[in-house]
Amino acid sequence: MGLEGALILKSIDGIDFPIVAFSGEVAQHIALFQQGKKNDIPTIYNLVEEIAVMHDLLLLEVRIYQSETILRSNLYFQNKKKEILILRNYRASDAIALAAYYDVPIKLRKTLLERKDKEIGI
Repeated sequence: MGLEGALILKSIDGIDFPIVAFSGEVAQHIALFQQGKKNDIPTIYNLVEEIAVMHDLLLLEVRIYQSETILRSNLYFQNKKKEILILRNYRASDAIALAAYYDVPIKLRKTLLERKDKEIGI
C-alpha cells in the first residue's frame, strides 16, 4: 500500500478543513507547488496546462463538494472572450493540486465546513 496524503484547507475566516484519503504522491505535488517548485509537473497536470495554453484558457477557481462519501470538484476556466468553461466531477485531490499549481482559490461548499467533524475522503 502506498502513502496516504493529508492536507488542511484554511478558510479566510480561519476555519480549518482537514482532508485525508488521497495519494501521498498528489500530496507531495501539492506541497512542491506551494513552495513554488513548478518545473517538474506530472504528465496529467502538464496535459491540462497544454490544453489551457492551446485554447487560451485561464483556471479561475476550484470548487469542492461532497458526492456521497467522497469529495469531488468542478474546475472553472475562462477564455479571452470571458466565457466560462466548467469541468465537472473531478477528483478533489487533483483539482487542489491544479489550484496550488496555478495559485487560484479553492472554494468549499458551506455544508462541508459545517460537517467538517465527519471524515470525508477524496
